[in-house]
Amino acid sequence: MNNFLNVTVGVPLGLLMFLCLEFTKNYGLAIIVFTLLTKIILFPLNIMVQKNSIKMVKIQPELNNIAAQNPDNPDLASEEQFKLYKRENYHPLAGLIPMMIQIPLVLGVLQVIYNPLQHLLRLPKEVVGVITNHAVELLRLSEAGSSIQAKAIDLIHNPLFVDSFRNLECAGADMPDVIQKILDFNMSFGGINLAAVPSLKSMDILLLIPLLAGASSLLLCVCQNQVNVLQKEQGFIGRWGMALFLVVFSMYFAMVVPAGVGIYWTASNLFSIAALYLVNWLYKPEDYIDYDALEKSKLALAQSKEVQKSRRLSKEDKVRAKADYKAFCKDENKQLVFYSEKNGFYKYFKSVLEYILEHSDVTIHYVTSDPADDIFKLNHPQIKPYFIDDNRLIPLFMKIDSDIAVMTVPDLENFHLKRSYVRKDVEYIYMFHYPLSTTMVLRKGALDHYDTIFCVGEFQFDEIRQTEKLYGLKEKKLVNCGYGLLGDLITQYENMNLMERGRKKILIAPSWQEANILDSCLDRLLDQLLGKRFDVYVRPHPEYIKRYGMKMNEIVSRYSDYKGGDLYFELDFTSSNSLFDSDIVISDWSGAAYEFAFITKKPVLFINTPPKINNPEYDRIGARPLELTLRDKVGAQLEMDQLDKVYETTCSLLEADDEYKERITSILNNTISYLGKQSGEIGGQYILERLKERKKYEG
Repeated sequence: MNNFLNVTVGVPLGLLMFLCLEFTKNYGLAIIVFTLLTKIILFPLNIMVQKNSIKMVKIQPELNNIAAQNPDNPDLASEEQFKLYKRENYHPLAGLIPMMIQIPLVLGVLQVIYNPLQHLLRLPKEVVGVITNHAVELLRLSEAGSSIQAKAIDLIHNPLFVDSFRNLECAGADMPDVIQKILDFNMSFGGINLAAVPSLKSMDILLLIPLLAGASSLLLCVCQNQVNVLQKEQGFIGRWGMALFLVVFSMYFAMVVPAGVGIYWTASNLFSIAALYLVNWLYKPEDYIDYDALEKSKLALAQSKEVQKSRRLSKEDKVRAKADYKAFCKDENKQLVFYSEKNGFYKYFKSVLEYILEHSDVTIHYVTSDPADDIFKLNHPQIKPYFIDDNRLIPLFMKIDSDIAVMTVPDLENFHLKRSYVRKDVEYIYMFHYPLSTTMVLRKGALDHYDTIFCVGEFQFDEIRQTEKLYGLKEKKLVNCGYGLLGDLITQYENMNLMERGRKKILIAPSWQEANILDSCLDRLLDQLLGKRFDVYVRPHPEYIKRYGMKMNEIVSRYSDYKGGDLYFELDFTSSNSLFDSDIVISDWSGAAYEFAFITKKPVLFINTPPKINNPEYDRIGARPLELTLRDKVGAQLEMDQLDKVYETTCSLLEADDEYKERITSILNNTISYLGKQSGEIGGQYILERLKERKKYEG
């Protein structure tokens, strides 16, 4: 191995060191000049790393937001992170390049210092062999070892042994001249023998070298913590933990190698400091990085982590999840499984479940990821509820052995939730919890691994079939079920006793995606609406509160001194009455806006903040998604540079209330095929018929 390193690394670096020695005529200065030259040669790499590091910090706000928005889906977070790296041409491993180059450099310097006869005095190989073999004999060594050339030089400088070296013979070489050349070669620098290895036993000036190596490493770390674009963003432990490690390692390393390597290490650290400041002068991070956005994203990520902490399971719930997991796996006669992501998702299944319960004796195995899910309060003899925590959810999905599994989770198989590994013929049915298009809001391939889709209308048939044709996918079973939840909400609205209001109620109900109304233009909206004989309610999305609670608190605090009496922040989501009793909703891309329009038949004012496009190829799939085409039909839309027209547009929409009632009713009837119990009947009948077919086939 030493011979390989000596040939591949030592020879070229030895030539460079030889030239430095010829120039300086001083061994220590030669090492320092050699170090400077390597830093100059490698400086373009420093520039490359600086650019890459700036890219990393530049995209860090987006990375933080990805992590904050997907705490429960690491697979999706990783995919989005990879897309971001690709978009920005960022290479995560580029920062390791200097270290990867430094390793062979250090090994090369070791080879040069261990083999001065070969690399610095440029003696022929045969002469070196004769000298080192004689040194092995004098020292009575069993093998030469890596430092035999340095030991031979020490012996030659010893008057007791120098004559024995002069008397050696080597064909074609004048050995007395060779020995004199070696005697003239001085490996000291400032009174320190750079070929010697420091030792605590001797307690001499050599111990200064490890101290210099440690001090230079500490100085480098201090400068990096202040200047390096990446290092500045590390936490206290990250910054100073690494500093402590490098200082200790540098001192230890300088204690086990010749002092010349310690000089190289010290000089390398000092020149690295100069290079650090130079690249920061050439490419100033503040010219490329939005540090305000970075701080906001850090805050959002911290809030997300706090939310995750608050959602940690109690000891009792962990025990419960373990028991429910065992119970689910133990039951080998499951026909039908429903999976709910959290409490509140029962409403999407409600009409289908009720039909199945009323028209069969089928046992429904209802899996939920929420220990407080209301399903546990139903106590229905045909429903077996299970609480499954995140740690057990993935293996549970792999072990599903029912005939049918129904869920509202897109991207089956694409991320952490997979199709069953134990039974390949499970029929997976997807139910929508959003009654519009499949092309833009869902990710590409989100429905590919489902067998059956319960569509809300004929328009979804067209979208799904066009998608299958475009990508050459196998056709899925499509069942036109409509949207049961919408019918339930319409009935609930029609039975409400809404109080008469003296003033029109404006509800601002944004989404929680990036650049939503709350984050981009709330102040400008309120400037248009407050003091205009309206009651203005701001109702953030529940996910916004959960993930960005501190940001919401800042917004509320900003208006705490407002005394107009017409502004209200609604942060309690236990009731939907606020949505139902509004006269108009102002939103961006929230699905709640369409629910409001379809339920109340009242108009919506859409603000065109940047849309969340989960599928960048949506425009290849035939017709434009309803999320885009219905905006002008169920209300009006304004661009971000038209916010000075909010008051005027709001008044126009309110005055056309009757016209919109008729128009929205027509849109609803032409878009959603079935509502309420009729929707549940179609979905329930399909499931029961499929279970009968399975039973007949298996029988």
